[in-house]
This record gives sequence, C-alpha cells and structure tokens, in this order.
Amino acid sequence: MKTRTLELAVGGFLIAGLLAFAFLAIKVSGLTFSAPADSYLIYGKFENVSGLTVRAKVTIGGVLVGRVTAIELDPESYSARVEMAIDGNVKGLTTDTSAAILTSGLLGEKYIGLTPGADEEMLAAGATIRDTQSSLVLENLIGKFLSNQLNKEPTE
Repeated sequence: MKTRTLELAVGGFLIAGLLAFAFLAIKVSGLTFSAPADSYLIYGKFENVSGLTVRAKVTIGGVLVGRVTAIELDPESYSARVEMAIDGNVKGLTTDTSAAILTSGLLGEKYIGLTPGADEEMLAAGATIRDTQSSLVLENLIGKFLSNQLNKEPTE
C-alpha cells in the first residue's frame, strides 16, 4: 500500500512539474491565447526583413508597444509589407515616425524599433510608416568585409 501511495505522489509531482514547465515556456515565448483588447494596425515597407517573424516585438525606447501580425510581399514594389498591431494606449505616433528592424544582442531575435518624430500630425489606423530601415544581415557584412580584405593590395 505504501508503494502505491509513493507512486501516486511521484506521478502527481511529475505532472505538476510538467505543467509548471509548460506555463513557463508560454510566458517566456510571449505567446498569448487572447487577442489584444484595444489595438490598431499600422504598416511599414522594408527592402529586407530577414529574420523578422510574425509575433516579433514592436518597441518604442525599449518598451513593448505591439507585435508584428503579418509579413507579406508587396506585388507592386517587391518589398516586404509588415503589419504591426500597436497597443491602443499608444497614441503619440506622428506621421514622421521611423521604423527600423533591430537585433536583440549580436545574434538575437529581430524586432521593430519605432522612433516617434516631431510632426504635429498623427498616424491614423491603417497608415504606412514611410521612413523605414531594413534588417542588417550579418552574412552580408562579413562577405563585404572579407571581399574588401581580399581585394586590398599588400603594401611593402
């Protein structure tokens, strides 16, 4: 009888541990099961969105203000059109706001950093940010650096 009680206790402890691990994984990943209650959509067109994913963070000054909700190819300009859901309490985005795809750390995740401008006119829901900076691709930088080093003539 004691063996059975011990087995049930260990099984319960194992299930509790797995549930705690699943909860922690969901919280760390930023996954939510509910849609943002009050948000509006804005768009940005980028030449290169390499590494940016749906559900990536959108920040202002390092503070999370929204998420990327869709990334698609614009068939007219062949640039990437990024849809961002911005929290409804963020109302100070001006028409000269700039958006840049940034990297968290050296090899971390990609996210969009917004920098509000000084214009008096505000971005409306559904507006497109005109001033954008594309993703910095580390492989391209390394390739350019190496090709510059190989093309240099040795000096005596």
